[in-house]
Order: sequence, then C-alpha cells, then structure tokens
Amino acid sequence: MTAPAIELRGISKSFGPVQANKDISISVQPGTIHGIIGENGAGKSTLMSILYGFYKADKGEIFIKGTKTQIPDSQAAIAAGIGMVFQHFKLVENFSVLENIILGAEDGRLLRPSLSKARKSLAHLAQEYELNIDPDALIENLSVGHQQRVEILKALYRQADILILDEPTGVLTPSEADQLFRILDRLRAEGKTIILITHKLREIMDITDTVSVMRRGQMTATVKTSETSPEHLAELMVGRKVLLRVEKKPSTPGDVVLEVNNLQVTDDKGVARVKGIDLTVRAGEILGIAGVAGNGQSELLEVLGGYANGSGTIRINGQDLALSSAGTLGQERRAVGIGHVPEDRQREGLIMDYSAWENTVFGYHHDPAYQSGLMMDNAGIQKEAQDKMDRFDVRPPDPKLAAKNFSGGNQQKIVLAREIERNPDLLLIGQPTRGVDIGAIEFIHQQIVALRDQGKAILLVSVELDEIMSLSDRIAVMFDGTVMGERDPAQTDEKELGLLMAGIDGEAA
Repeated sequence: MTAPAIELRGISKSFGPVQANKDISISVQPGTIHGIIGENGAGKSTLMSILYGFYKADKGEIFIKGTKTQIPDSQAAIAAGIGMVFQHFKLVENFSVLENIILGAEDGRLLRPSLSKARKSLAHLAQEYELNIDPDALIENLSVGHQQRVEILKALYRQADILILDEPTGVLTPSEADQLFRILDRLRAEGKTIILITHKLREIMDITDTVSVMRRGQMTATVKTSETSPEHLAELMVGRKVLLRVEKKPSTPGDVVLEVNNLQVTDDKGVARVKGIDLTVRAGEILGIAGVAGNGQSELLEVLGGYANGSGTIRINGQDLALSSAGTLGQERRAVGIGHVPEDRQREGLIMDYSAWENTVFGYHHDPAYQSGLMMDNAGIQKEAQDKMDRFDVRPPDPKLAAKNFSGGNQQKIVLAREIERNPDLLLIGQPTRGVDIGAIEFIHQQIVALRDQGKAILLVSVELDEIMSLSDRIAVMFDGTVMGERDPAQTDEKELGLLMAGIDGEAA
C-alpha cells in the first residue's frame, strides 16, 4: 500500500492553561483533497500551524510519505514539500507577482538570474495548472482571487507536493471560489495532496474526497465525503443538530425607513464607485445587496454608515442626513437610529487591543447612560457587557478579555451585540458571517430575522449568494456602482442573479 502523504500521530499542543490540540491523529492519502472542519477555536489552524512549522507540538509525531519528519520551522516544512496558503495572504503589496514568487527563495545575491528562472517556471506552472497571471503586475493592483493564485504559485514554485489552504474562500466571491475549485481539481489530478480547512459545508461536499471533523481541540470523526451529508457533518462539528436553512415567516413591510436618491460616491483617486443609486428599505424587511466584491457595495455601506462622504439624498424616517462632514457623520447616524455592523470587523468594528467590555460601547460611549459624573461608569458598562455576552453566547464570556483573543465568530457576536442592543431603526450589515463557523452562522441569522420581525429595517450586503437568497425579502444586485435590478428571492435563482452581477440584464437576455 502507498504510504500516506501526511500522518500525524498523537499531536497535542497547549497555550498556557488552554489545550488547543488533544492527542490528534490523522492520515491523509496522496493525490486527494482532505477537508478539515470545525467551529472557530476547534484547533484546526493550530494543527496546521504545527504541520507547517509555525508551532512546535508538545508531543506527537509527524510522518511525511511514510518517513518520520521533524518540522521545527516553515523552512523545514517547505523542504519536506509542504506549502501553505493562509487566509490572510502573506504578500508584499508594492512588489510584483514575480518578486513575491521568489521572495525567500532567491538563488543568490543577484536577483536577475532568480527572476529569469522564476519567469520561465511561472509560465510553465501557469499553463500546467491554469493559474494564468501577469508576472509583472503589482500585487496591490490584483483582485483578491488573483492574489490567492500568487500564493498557490509561490508554493508550487517551491516544489510543494502537499498544499494546506486555510479558509481559502473566506475573502472570495462565488465566481472566484468556483475558479479556485477548478484549480484544486486540476492539482489533485496532477497528484498533489491538498488539505482544505473550511467551515463551509457546501464546499466540503463539492470538492473533498475525505473530511475530518474537529471539536474542542479533538478529532471527533473522519469520513468519506461520499458517505456523509451536510446535516451529519454539522452535528459532528457542533455536537447538536443545526438548522442549515433560515427559518422565517413572510415579511410584513411597514413605512419607508431608509430612502436613497441619486447617491453618488467618488473615491480619493477621483474614480466613481457609486453612480446614482436609488433604493428604499421599509420597516420589517431585509433588503439584500448582491454583487461581486468591488462593485460599490462597500462604498454604499460606508456612506450610509457615515464612514465616507457622498452626494445625493439619504433620508431616515423622512429626515435628511448630511452626506459630507469633518468626521462626525458616524455619530450623527447613530443619533438618528442607524446601527452598523461593518464588513471588516477587525479594522472597522473593533479595536483589537481593547477589552470586550470597551468594545461593546465604542461609538456610543458619549451616551449619558454610560457616564458617572465627569467619568465613564466603567463598572456599569462591564456589567452590561457581561449581560450582552451572555445573551449573544460569546465564548469565553469574559468582558475583560481583549478582542484579539476571541475567535472570529465571537468577535462578530460582540459587534452584533453592540449594534443590535441599541435597538436601531435601521441596521446596516456587511458580510455578517464572513469567516464565521456554522454554529455562529445559525445564531447570527436568527438574530437578523428576529430584528426584522420586531419591525426594524435591515440592509444586508453579502457576497454569499445563498445567504442573500435565504435571508432577504428583496434583493438588489449591484454592478459597476449601479443597481442592475431588484428581484423577489422566491421568483429568481442564482443563475439570474449571476447574470445581473456580471452586468447582464437577464430579462433582456
């Protein structure tokens, strides 16, 4: 029998009192795509970081192609034929594709021979694996999907036979994700071994041969993908049955809460990002904004939330809002009942080095309810933060823990708790479940629907089409800064929405 491409035996790793991995054993066959799934904090990334040499296991053994192998650092992992593509790419943005490919793998002090060799190798790899990309393009000018191709090419250039991909579609659009899977299928056909870490069960079912499930630092099951189901995997991940569909009653829209007329946004380089948008959102409904990333959805959210300037008209409950100001728009938006869950929780939703309790009041800290004389009522804020964390099932429920020490899903819950508990008339939500595990997704969706059922207006932006389809009462599709059209989720499908996202009017076609 052929030896496993990778075999881990009895791997354990602790960080102080927290045991991230507990006696984990796993075997990955060569020429297969092996999925590893689990909730945030289950220990998936820690395990792969041990395999890639970022961490050293407290105990356990690693075998590569049947040979016991020591992997003290990433250089040893690369030498053993292992490459890793991280969720947040490790690229130098003002370097070219070619320069990033050879970075750390130069053949000597002179770069010209290395660049010449890399250019030839890159052309061969691009043709063999359909990873076509301009070698002279600057990383900062590439789409996220193309940047990910560069990361894969980096690993292949270093002659990796084993590829680890950590949440590879967390920042990709649906079309980019489909292209990635075609590339992975090609790599598998060429004999490469791929480990795919993801929380998206649809991806696991579509692309993997085998899947291992982790929960609370332990390996709970390994099954053939063809012999399982999304429902079974979800139960193995969470330890209970999970609803994989959004259950909601038909909406009963009320008065118009948000009215946008001829909204235009130009970036600091003079490029028009939003081009005369008109839309409305009523009380008791969810308007979903679908579209490929980079077509104006982010700028729309930023202007509505007071993060950026624009022109046109925005009304909330009939009241006109300012569209340009010297940094006070966000405060004004909150004062009139607009809550905002931004697309990037770490950059815009939280201050990562601050505690959870401080993050639960950021943006609302001028509220008289949080004051005690000339000082803030810190004790009262901490008590309220504890209550919010309990209601939103934030784990661990420790208000004094820094935001950076929570998993992505729990960071998102802190932001949601802050915004939803303010009882806004309008809630803006950008990418509500990006990088969030399945148990937290179910919870977040329930909170959004519950807010709608309380008569609140919700504007939802997501690149996850199934999320848009299942949550929205109406769907508006954006392309190149404009609204291509609106659709009823019950009377459309992903094909029609995909055409609109590409700038093609399906009805006209």
